[in-house]
Parts: sequence; C-alpha cells; structure tokens
Amino acid sequence: MEIIEELIDTLKNFKIQIDEEIIERWKNLIISNSLIVESFEKLDIIQEDLEDNKFLEAAIAEKADFIISQDNHLLKLKEYLGIRIINPEEADRLIA
Repeated sequence: MEIIEELIDTLKNFKIQIDEEIIERWKNLIISNSLIVESFEKLDIIQEDLEDNKFLEAAIAEKADFIISQDNHLLKLKEYLGIRIINPEEADRLIA
C-alpha cells in the first residue's frame, strides 16, 4: 500500500489541481484492478532516494518484467535483475 499512498500524494501535489473526489475514485480503481504484493526483501539499490526502492522490491516479489515510471532515479538503472525499467512512452511503443 506504500506505493499507492505515494501515488495519491503525487496526485495531490500535481501541477494541475485535481479534485479530492477524483483522486479517491482513481485510488479505488487502482486498488480494485491491482495485484497487491508484499515484498520480504528490503533493498538499498537507489541511494539518491531510498523510498524508490519499494518499486524494485514489489517488482521482484511479483517477478515483473517491467517497471513503468517517470522517476529519474529508477529510469537511470534501466534494468535490475532482469526487470526492465522504462518510461510510459517506451511502454506505449512496446504495447502498440
């Protein structure tokens, strides 16, 4: 749930003001359409922002193929343990 809470905080502090009701609907939509994983491994790979390690931990726990992010600390890694880290534009090209 840490990842979802970070997403909510990001939306609340977004450049364009987003109504609380819309943020709550998005949160509920994400939770109802997500697989919630619990990671048992704590990493300290991303030293510049230790909070970003939770994304790697979740991806490892679920054996993900990709992390899609706009976070520069994650994108700088490009790959970790076979998990590709790509931006949304690259993900869109892969899906298309």
